[in-house]
Amino acid sequence: MRALRYLVLAGLVSVAVSAQAAPVTYKMDPGHTMVLFSWNHFGFSNPTANLGIGDGTIVFDDKDAAKSSVEVTMPLADLDTHVAKLDEHLKKPDFFDADKYPTITFKSTKVQAAGGNKYKVTGDLTVHGVTKPVTLDATLNKSGEHPMMKVQTVGFDATTTLKRSDFGMGAYVPNVSDEIKVRITTEASVPKADAAK
Repeated sequence: MRALRYLVLAGLVSVAVSAQAAPVTYKMDPGHTMVLFSWNHFGFSNPTANLGIGDGTIVFDDKDAAKSSVEVTMPLADLDTHVAKLDEHLKKPDFFDADKYPTITFKSTKVQAAGGNKYKVTGDLTVHGVTKPVTLDATLNKSGEHPMMKVQTVGFDATTTLKRSDFGMGAYVPNVSDEIKVRITTEASVPKADAAK
């Protein structure tokens, strides 16, 4: 009888661990997400712009990174350099051509654990109608219940470096740098309807 009790207990623990280890789907919070990119301008300055996000989903499995994924849409309408004329210029045909290509998208194809709280996130980035593979170096900042929203939340930072000419946006190179540095920070939470299940 005692052996049966241990067997049942072991089974319950196993089920609990399996449930905990399953991938969890999080919605990225646009209010706490920045997609910052910077470039060099004639060697004098390094301006920065924020794209933000329109919609983003992170599927995260802390036990098996390969089961994780990221998908993000970034509307160019939200591009913000804090300089209205520069915002307008970046949306013109010699750069993003926002009327023709109004969104930037990223969809992961592979997530790999890189030790500790580090991950390599490889995916397809589409900018200016061109899709290229890129790899993000991501760091898990924190995972746990959000103290205000009372839902499971994760926070990540990520970085990468791109060449804008790879996406058909080579205007003014090399005076305006071809190399673009990207830095992302985000919070993502389990949607409340899902959290209540």
